[in-house]
Amino acid sequence: MKKNLKAMVMAAGMGSRLEPITLMIPKPLIPVMNRPLMDIILSQLHSVGVEEVISNTYYLANQIIDRYKNNKLGVKFNYIKETELSGTAGGVKQCQFFFDKDEDFIVMSGDILTTADIKKGIEIHKKSGAVATIGVKEIPHEYVSHFGVVVTDDNGYITEFQEKPAIDEAKSNLINTGIYIFNYKIFDYIPENEFCDFAKNVFPKLLKESSINTFNVTEYWNDIGTISQYKQSIQDVFNGICKIEHDKIIETNLGNYIAGNSKIPATVRFVGNSVVGNNCKLGEYIKLDNCIVLDNAEVKTGSELTDCVIIPSIANSKVINKSTNKENVTV
Repeated sequence: MKKNLKAMVMAAGMGSRLEPITLMIPKPLIPVMNRPLMDIILSQLHSVGVEEVISNTYYLANQIIDRYKNNKLGVKFNYIKETELSGTAGGVKQCQFFFDKDEDFIVMSGDILTTADIKKGIEIHKKSGAVATIGVKEIPHEYVSHFGVVVTDDNGYITEFQEKPAIDEAKSNLINTGIYIFNYKIFDYIPENEFCDFAKNVFPKLLKESSINTFNVTEYWNDIGTISQYKQSIQDVFNGICKIEHDKIIETNLGNYIAGNSKIPATVRFVGNSVVGNNCKLGEYIKLDNCIVLDNAEVKTGSELTDCVIIPSIANSKVINKSTNKENVTV
């Protein structure tokens, strides 16, 4: 494996489906067990030998840049600022200068939580000699309409793409995980200064002229694209389905929690699995049932909250409710 392996984390998206969280936090910085998602991704990349990373930034870019420009995660962080969104492939094209000619590199979406064996993917890619190798995951057939579907032959090479097909039209239950290993030749298939998407524009063209390989992600993978998926990822970590590094879980008679540096009054009750971020203000006689309290948020005395994400605001805590995904101000 090349010593100076490079990677890109795509970090420009606005994350509108995660509002109101993403009104104040860019999607790659959303915390999972009080660790920003991109911290987890960069640590994973470092573990497979990546020494330098670049990101395309756009929405709330300075938050991402300020966090990683002098990071302690073992990778040198580089970035570009896009003046307007250019698509998944367009963003990678703008970072072409960063990568070495004739070399392979990794590209990952900045909104996925995974324990995928990226090293295995690199090895499969190198053996195949393909321009592109895509991490794919088998999911229940009833969920395929939410993802980009990949159809492969018996050797794992892609024969067709289906973008969010209807369930009865899907030819496969393998989905694109947003984990890519590319050869530098991929840039030949991405036009300059154009909005360009991998799924819609690049991969169909590449498929006609060359081969696209795959590697199976049998490990944990979750696209944190909605409030529901975000909350599920937290439960998956608590339940041992997703194994990532995190603070010690504190067990109580009714539930489990982690609490960052926040002070937890003795009268607070935890039911199920909850996360309390840093610098949070919790009142007395609170009940938190499967909740996520983000950094600097406040939960007032006497509140009883179930399956909620509580975000900081100037006057009140705001709660994202499971059934509506709308804001409700606590009283």
